[in-house]
This record gives sequence, structure tokens and C-alpha cells, in this order.
Amino acid sequence: MTKKRTPTKTKQPPYIFIAAIILAVVVMGLIAANRNGGQSDTASAAVQLLRPADYVAQFQQPAAEHVLIDVRTPEEFASGHIAGAINIPVDEVSQRLAEFPTDQPVVLYCRSGNRSAQAADILTSAGYNNLYDLGGIIDWQAQGLPVQ
Repeated sequence: MTKKRTPTKTKQPPYIFIAAIILAVVVMGLIAANRNGGQSDTASAAVQLLRPADYVAQFQQPAAEHVLIDVRTPEEFASGHIAGAINIPVDEVSQRLAEFPTDQPVVLYCRSGNRSAQAADILTSAGYNNLYDLGGIIDWQAQGLPVQ
């Protein structure tokens, strides 16, 4: 009686398993970057998000020293802005760094929050670290807060 031999399988490297692990790591990295708005952890730590009510309580009601910067266009600024704001359009921020103080908080805002985030990134890259992003004047007005 002859014994039938079953062919032995040689172990192949688990390519699919390795590819799945690499894909999972890449996806997790993209999700983490998206949570920070694409910023690194150090950049996001330097910029604090600020809701309109918190801005009023932290900076306006006690009249705390700070600089409020509206990074919209001059036309947008003229159509209505938060009292005490200075207009420095986002596309001029890197050329006008000398106008941003380093010894007091800088609060940034725009229309919706996109340009203020861009300005915060520019300032963070330039070494500023006492930054607040108020977001957009849309939220400010939606909460019934005044504009000039």
C-alpha cells in the first residue's frame, strides 16, 4: 500500500496582512491631522480657539489687554467689524508681522474662521504663541453681539 503524500504548503509572507496594517497606520495619521485642522500638535497648542461668549468674558468685560485683529479684506471690515478691531488682511499678515505684539494676547477673526486659522498658522510659524482664534464674525453676529 502506497501512502499518498499531500503537498505541503510553504508559508508565504502575509502580504495582505502587512498592507492592511500600513493602510490602517496611514488612515489613522490622516484622521489625527484632520482633527488638528492639518496643524501639528505644537501649532495647535499655540492657538487657542475662542467662542464669542468666551471672548467677551475673558477680554471685553474685564477690559483685558489684547489686540483684536480682523483678517478680512478692507471692504469686509468697512461693512461691519467688532469694536476695537484692527484690520490686517490675511494676505498681508506675513509682511506686517511687526504690527502684531509679542507681549500681549492676539485675537484673530474673519468671516467664517478659515482665514483666521490661516493667519494663526502664519503667526505660529513666525514664533508667536499667545494667539486666540475667535473664528468668524458670522458666529459673533448670530449670538446677537454688536458690530460697528
